[in-house]
Amino acid sequence: MILVFTGDGKGKTTAALGTVVRAYGYGWKVYILQFIKGTWHYGEMDGIKALEPAVEMEQLGKGFYKILDDDLPEEEHKKAAVAAVERAREKIQSGKYKLVVLDEIINAVDLELITVEDVLGLIKDKPKDVHLILTGRGAKPEIIEACDLVTEMKEIKHPFQKGLKAKKGIDF
Repeated sequence: MILVFTGDGKGKTTAALGTVVRAYGYGWKVYILQFIKGTWHYGEMDGIKALEPAVEMEQLGKGFYKILDDDLPEEEHKKAAVAAVERAREKIQSGKYKLVVLDEIINAVDLELITVEDVLGLIKDKPKDVHLILTGRGAKPEIIEACDLVTEMKEIKHPFQKGLKAKKGIDF
């Protein structure tokens, strides 16, 4: 199965991690690769440690791109995203994992750090016994077409609209 969690609402990574917990419960080996996240500390990093060694997580991104505290050149973000695609390919093909989560890979496409073809190549070359989860805003039609399950998170109401900041344990 290839699952996509996309849309402008919150919950994409959370939905993926819920599936990770379910897979862990069945004894699956899981690999999580975060494409954009990389400079901030997130609660899921510590939570996943409790599931090691069955669940592994890497952050290969250089942090948020073109927002918040990003002061890196575009080329550094692109280089990191291209390296993350190669790392994803390696892990998907390794025969070690039953589930691979590519967190914010869709954002990396939307931000033009990698191409739709990069993602479609990972999907096409995936062994039959490996399940993939792709997350991020703005899934392209070609990616949606190539996947088995697509869920769109839609923002109805968000605390940011009232000027409230992200909450530790809820948002990060």
